[in-house]
Amino acid sequence: MRAILLAGGFALLISLIGTRYAIRQFTKMGYGQEVRDDGPTSHHVKRGTPTMGGTVIIVAAVVGYFAAKAITVSPPSASAWLLLLLFVGTGMVGFLDDFIKIYKQRSLGLRSKAKIVGQTIVGLAFGVLALSGALEDDRGQRPASQAISFIRDLRISLPVLLALGLILLMVIATSNATNLNDGADGLLVGSSVMVFGAYTIVNIWQNNQWCGQADISYGKCYEVRDPLDLAVLAAAITGACFGFLWWNASPAQIFMGDTGSLALGAALAGFAILTRTELLLIILGGVFVMETVSVMLQVSWFKISRRVFGSPRRLFRMTPIHHTFDMAWGEVTMVIRFWILCGLCVAGGLGIFYAEWVAGT
Repeated sequence: MRAILLAGGFALLISLIGTRYAIRQFTKMGYGQEVRDDGPTSHHVKRGTPTMGGTVIIVAAVVGYFAAKAITVSPPSASAWLLLLLFVGTGMVGFLDDFIKIYKQRSLGLRSKAKIVGQTIVGLAFGVLALSGALEDDRGQRPASQAISFIRDLRISLPVLLALGLILLMVIATSNATNLNDGADGLLVGSSVMVFGAYTIVNIWQNNQWCGQADISYGKCYEVRDPLDLAVLAAAITGACFGFLWWNASPAQIFMGDTGSLALGAALAGFAILTRTELLLIILGGVFVMETVSVMLQVSWFKISRRVFGSPRRLFRMTPIHHTFDMAWGEVTMVIRFWILCGLCVAGGLGIFYAEWVAGT
C-alpha cells in the first residue's frame, strides 16, 4: 500500500511541476497546437497553445512508478513491464503524430493508416508477450488470458490467434476512443483521473482477494498475475493526470496532444486485459464509448442518407458528440457535465464489480 501512495504522490508532483516547465519550453520552441477549421469556432482562439503535454504525463507516471519501487525495494513485475511497454509505445506513436503537426503547421499529423500501423506494432508486441508462457509466474498464471472476461474470465476460451486479435482490437479501439474525447480543455485528463482511479481500486481489491494467497478460498478469489503492482502503476498514472489537469483545465495553458491521448487509451485497454475486466471497461469508460459511437453513427448516417435522399445529412450538429454539447452549453459547462457523466459510469462499474464479489460470497 505504501508503494501505491508513493507512486501517486511522486507522479502528481512531477506532473504538476514538470508541466509548468513544459509550457515555458514548448512556447519558446513554437510547439503550438493547430486547430481544426471545421471545429467549433470558439476553439479557434486556442491555436498556438503549447501541445505534446502528454510527454509530461508519461514521464511523470513512469518516474513516479519506478521511484516508488526503488523506495519500497521491490522489483517491477512482468505485468507492469508489459503495461509500460503499451503506455510508452503508443505514446511514441502519438508523439510522432504531434511532431508532424507542429513541423508542417497543420491539424493533420500521421495519416490514419500510418497511425494504425504504429498502434498495431505496439499492440501486437504487448499481446504476444502477455499471452506467452515465458511470462508465467510460479503458479502458471500468465499476464493475459485467452478467455473473454467481464469481472473474471468467462467460460469462453479463444484460440491464441483470436485472443491476440481481441487484444489488438481493444488497444486500437480504446486509444482512438480517448483520442476522440480529447477535444476540450480538461475533458480527457479529468475523465482519465476517474477511470484510472477506478482501476487503482479494482487492483487493490483484487490483491486483497488474490488467488496467490495461501489463506484464500479459490472459489471467490481473483486470478490476476500481479494485482498489487498494477495498482501501483494505476496510481502513478492517476497522479500524473491529476497534476496535468491543473494546467489543462479551462482555459488550458497546454494540451496533451496525441502523445497523451493515445497513451492513456492504450493503458486503459492494458489494465482491462491484465485485470480480466475487458467488458467492464465498456461501463467504466462509458463516456469514451459514447464519443466513439457518435462518430460511427454520424459517418454511417452521412453515407446512407446520401444514397437514399441524394444529399448527405447529419444526426448530430458535430461529432465527437461533446462538440455538439459544447456549442449548446458552452465548453466549461459541457466539460463539467461530461465529468459528472464519467463519474456515474465509474461508480456504476465499481458497483457492479463489488456486487459480483458479494453475490459470489
